[in-house]
Amino acid sequence: MRTVNLKAATVTAVAGAAAAVAAGRLAGDTALRTPPDRPLPTEPHLTVHDVGEDWISLTRDLAALRPGVYGLVGRDTGDGGPHAVVGPVREDLPHAPDAVVRRLERVSRGALRRGDRVWFTSAVHVGNPVTALDLTYADVEVPGELGLLPGWFLPGQRSTWVIAAHGLGSTREQVLNVLPFFHDQAFPVLALAHRGDPGAPRSPDRRFHFGETEWRDLDAAIRYAVRYGARRVVLLGWSAGATMALRAAQRSGLRSRVAGVVLDSPVLDWEATARTLATARGVPRALLPLAVRAARGRLQAHEDPAWDDPDPLRTPTLILHGPDDRVADWQLSRALADRLPQLVTLRTFRGAPHAAMWNSDPARYEEAVRRFLTPFM
Repeated sequence: MRTVNLKAATVTAVAGAAAAVAAGRLAGDTALRTPPDRPLPTEPHLTVHDVGEDWISLTRDLAALRPGVYGLVGRDTGDGGPHAVVGPVREDLPHAPDAVVRRLERVSRGALRRGDRVWFTSAVHVGNPVTALDLTYADVEVPGELGLLPGWFLPGQRSTWVIAAHGLGSTREQVLNVLPFFHDQAFPVLALAHRGDPGAPRSPDRRFHFGETEWRDLDAAIRYAVRYGARRVVLLGWSAGATMALRAAQRSGLRSRVAGVVLDSPVLDWEATARTLATARGVPRALLPLAVRAARGRLQAHEDPAWDDPDPLRTPTLILHGPDDRVADWQLSRALADRLPQLVTLRTFRGAPHAAMWNSDPARYEEAVRRFLTPFM
């Protein structure tokens, strides 16, 4: 009887362990699910209460009270879904206690109606540089290790190019926010679609690696820029795109051509970000360690955070980040700036969600970037 009970207990333990591993793998996949055209799970959905000619009333929420200018998007029903641009909160209009009224700058696509479920996005513009901003550009293809990567190239008079990589839950449309600024400063800009984006090759495992492998696409963009006349490049990235920029500045064979790096809301510890995203998607707390372990195994990722890479950072770096980021820890950005004060400058933006530092204060953001870029002009 004792032998039978021991065998039963062993079978039960093995089955339980197998179930835990399977659940951890599923949770790990959940943590790594970051489509480029979907909102992050940390972004709350709001309800449209009413819409006027130049105003919109939304659910009263901390998100609805954010300072600055944002895109407002709704569910995609096959036509891309509605997209509008909202400005500051309007206190001059009457509203219900459970609502917030913001200035409605424009409706870029579709229509917003009472009862629609919507959420904020950092992408203020939709389309391409011509349709959104009336800026001349060329569609280019950058040879990458997995295939051709689509890019928008905007010409400029300077010999230093800006190479831009969007972040989690975004597409190249995120770069449109800052294109007028770079155009005014005469910098050529290459806005890259990296692996997993629409029109770009997918990773072999169909998963996003938080920049740990995607940085090679940015490396390919550096080679492309040098081949077509760039003497130096500045790498600009948001979120995991910032991680790509940081890794490329550390590891690229052409890192000597990287004059500077601009990081908006950098993901400096992908495991912490993966835990945050998994939690926001409903993964039980008990499964989070297994989820991260499974994700690490599937990605074969570097275990050190990006700011503690064995390849040292030698490039002047500007970090634009804030303590209200729920996805990437601002404290790590501050630690990196404290650790390398001769190389790294941190500009803090309060009240801004992940990868939306520009949205919270465009003028201050662009002035910080302008000052940083002055030596490269």
